[in-house]
Amino acid sequence: MSQNLAMTVNGRNVTVTVDDPEMPLLYALRNELGLTGPHFGCGLGQCGACTVHLDGEAARSCVTPVASAAGKTIVTLEGLGTPERPHKLQQAFIAEQAVQCGYCANGMIMQSAAFLARTPRPTEAQVKEELVNNICRCGTHPRVVAAVMRAAAQG
Repeated sequence: MSQNLAMTVNGRNVTVTVDDPEMPLLYALRNELGLTGPHFGCGLGQCGACTVHLDGEAARSCVTPVASAAGKTIVTLEGLGTPERPHKLQQAFIAEQAVQCGYCANGMIMQSAAFLARTPRPTEAQVKEELVNNICRCGTHPRVVAAVMRAAAQG
């Protein structure tokens, strides 16, 4: 039996219809709402490619049941900033050339945005610790850290 779930995604009130309330939130975001910022990586919540903000906190959408997002506010990479007005982290990632293949960028940016919201002036060690569970196979971690530090310096 289908279920209608209401939530706010990137500032818009939306309703998704699902047959399985345990379906990952990631699938609803990508397949039902067409939001491709969050990526499917490991499917186990370990790599971070699927990270979104759920009521302001970073959450791994591949292991978050869509039903648990009902009534909540979700922000994806598309809602963080726009091409015309990018978020300071998106600007910093561009300035630091912190993306190589780009697959991890969603998770790195979304995890960092939630982190900077609660720790606006982090040390480099704190940034590295925050991103320890975000996997990048291209090896751009040093540039990612530099981008987060750049964004933090902008306030």
